[in-house]
Amino acid sequence: MGQALRAAVAAAGHDLAGGIDRGGDALALAQASDVLVDFSAPAALEGNLDAAVAAGVPIVVGTTGLEERHHFLCDAAADAVAVLQTGNTSLGVTLLAHLVREAASRLGEDWDIEIVETHHRMKVDAPSGTALLLGEAAAKGRAVTLAEEAVRGRDGITGAREAGTIGFASLRGGTVAGDHTVHFLADNERLSLSHLAENRAIFARGAVRAAEWLIGRGAGRYTMPEVLGL
Repeated sequence: MGQALRAAVAAAGHDLAGGIDRGGDALALAQASDVLVDFSAPAALEGNLDAAVAAGVPIVVGTTGLEERHHFLCDAAADAVAVLQTGNTSLGVTLLAHLVREAASRLGEDWDIEIVETHHRMKVDAPSGTALLLGEAAAKGRAVTLAEEAVRGRDGITGAREAGTIGFASLRGGTVAGDHTVHFLADNERLSLSHLAENRAIFARGAVRAAEWLIGRGAGRYTMPEVLGL
């Protein structure tokens, strides 16, 4: 992602202030930047948010695998600077989530929702951040809480599918950058909405678009749909 971001920043006509990996000086980078873009790891997020706050610069958070405490950290940072956190920076996925929410809001509980995602063999978290983002979109469309309705794995004699639940399935293998499909299944008909990522460049382009949009915004939490005006 670092290499993809470097290329996307150059393609957009901007100057790259720099980049850091484990052990790098996040504060020095923040002080030299107009905006930070974080594609690191959950363990590094707190330090990067602290650096953004200390330098007074906005930050785009594309790191996945976040837990509840990481979202609290984002909320705290958003009291001081603009924070855009998302499970996926792709503009296509952003629009897909919008369509999923619209479909879920208009189709009743007799339409089952199942989310299937496929990623490369090296991905360490499941379901993917994007799958969870799409699940949240479906849950919001139905005015329910994803944490209460999600079914993340099935094994053995599970019994019949419970109405209203949102299922997840994760596939891992090869070098797949990221495929996501949300299935709406009813009696005698199905609707499937999909996004296929061919390489990481799409996430980098979306992150740069989000970073451009975030510069100059006041403190607060922002989302990718806002970048697209949705």
